[in-house]
Amino acid sequence: MLMRAGNAGDAGSYRQLLRELTPVLRAAARRGLFRAGMAETDAEDVVQETLLAIHLKRQTWNEEAPIGPWLWAIARHKVIDALRRRGRRIDLPIDDFVEILEHGDTEPNLIVADVDRHLEGLPVGQRNVVRAIAIDGASIDEAAARLSMTKGAVRVALHRGLASLAVKFRRTDA
Repeated sequence: MLMRAGNAGDAGSYRQLLRELTPVLRAAARRGLFRAGMAETDAEDVVQETLLAIHLKRQTWNEEAPIGPWLWAIARHKVIDALRRRGRRIDLPIDDFVEILEHGDTEPNLIVADVDRHLEGLPVGQRNVVRAIAIDGASIDEAAARLSMTKGAVRVALHRGLASLAVKFRRTDA
């Protein structure tokens, strides 16, 4: 009913439709991304893309057909698009590495040599960030200032560096 009224020019009905759809689309996007192993934080982008697609394609909906399948097809395709853009990257929460990073009292000389060897395999930016935070104990703010980077760039480099190390360690343990 709201979509029919919106397509007929009733802006209030159309706004109400989008307002009511947003939480439902958000839940569906989170569910779809979670099942695929992606972070739920990307769901908001999927919701916005879905709402935009609904807006741009609203005239393609057949008013005699139920709206649900039409909406879900758009939402499903937007989740798939997000998954394709994401590729095969691995997300690992930094909290998973807290115990490893905190232990510094056992066999220090061997550990330092081993850490340096593994860090050499990382790109320079990631290596500098991982070293500053995980080894030197700098905070995100301190590392950003020291390395002349934004806090967001430091977080991304740290995450990617630790993820690369995790993949490397998994390969050597297997």
